[in-house]
Amino acid sequence: MRVAAALQAKGGDEFAKPGSIIEVKFVRGESLSLTASRLLALMILTAGGDAWEEKPHRMRKADIRRGHKGNERISDMLQELHRTLFAVDDRSWRGKKATTLFSLISSSREETEEDGGEAGWIEWVFTPDARKLIQASETYAVLNRQAVLGFRSNYALKLYEIGALRLHRRQATWKGDMAALRAALGIPPDVYTDFAQLRRKVLERAKAEIDQLAHFRVEWKEIRQGRKVTDIEFRFEPKDAPQLIATVDELERHSVGRRQLRIGEVEGVEVAMGIRSSAPTEPTAKSDDLVFPNGTISFGFDDLASIARREGGGWDIDLIAAAFRTQMGPRLEKVRGARLLKAWTGFCEGWTTRRGRA
Repeated sequence: MRVAAALQAKGGDEFAKPGSIIEVKFVRGESLSLTASRLLALMILTAGGDAWEEKPHRMRKADIRRGHKGNERISDMLQELHRTLFAVDDRSWRGKKATTLFSLISSSREETEEDGGEAGWIEWVFTPDARKLIQASETYAVLNRQAVLGFRSNYALKLYEIGALRLHRRQATWKGDMAALRAALGIPPDVYTDFAQLRRKVLERAKAEIDQLAHFRVEWKEIRQGRKVTDIEFRFEPKDAPQLIATVDELERHSVGRRQLRIGEVEGVEVAMGIRSSAPTEPTAKSDDLVFPNGTISFGFDDLASIARREGGGWDIDLIAAAFRTQMGPRLEKVRGARLLKAWTGFCEGWTTRRGRA
């Protein structure tokens, strides 16, 4: 909790997540969705060094959003956190081995007024069992907020947390059998029952995302009895300086298109900025179509300016515009009209998600 408080006071994107919460097991057949896992991470980031205390914590709904409009999914995420059960090994009142089942939040409150919009807030209280685990944890992982929000696979996010927890230990590894692997990553027992499928759908995809977004790399070794894989061992290795620089650059970019970059596909500007179309490239736009200005967007470009004020988190709109020009480079000359508005809107939303509100 001292580390969490220090990181919170420092500001920035790094935050501490207690090892006890990372290693808590899902009840058989239970797991959190990717969006609920992200929300839980943001809750712990927001609570900081006070997460163990019996008091409400609060967060802006705008800070939860990630590239989707409206807040309709926040209620679903809160309900999922309420109903998902976790399990920890414990002792009964007689000193016998026991398993404690619990949820992570005991109550929550979401502002629902129609005029609340992004200005609305949520409020929650962690359960006594969750607070006890958080307070007693002797280990922690330092996570990056942008990386957490950037993962597109829940299994990748879980493995990222496990790796961050073990990265600086003498043995930066995690080893377990198939049952332990499923419990750690929250893989339902009836999903990916064939290991070749699990390797392709879970492990390889998780590795690709972690190698792209995390401050470390992951490898694994399959341990067999005959032809059957019985155990697996993950190894986590810090990235060197050039790799870290590339990761930081990737986290600063708009998230749309990362999958194509991972699998080596060449992207056009439409894919890079989240505009996908199967239609042929349109001819050059007419001269009266909206173009992006070289100077300020504050005067004479009302559509662009209003989008930046609405989606840009209170940042100087010309500062956002300068970053947009840098990212787009020469491609900006080819994007006009409706395509420009869509690309600009996505960039402004991504700016607020990456940097928070001014």
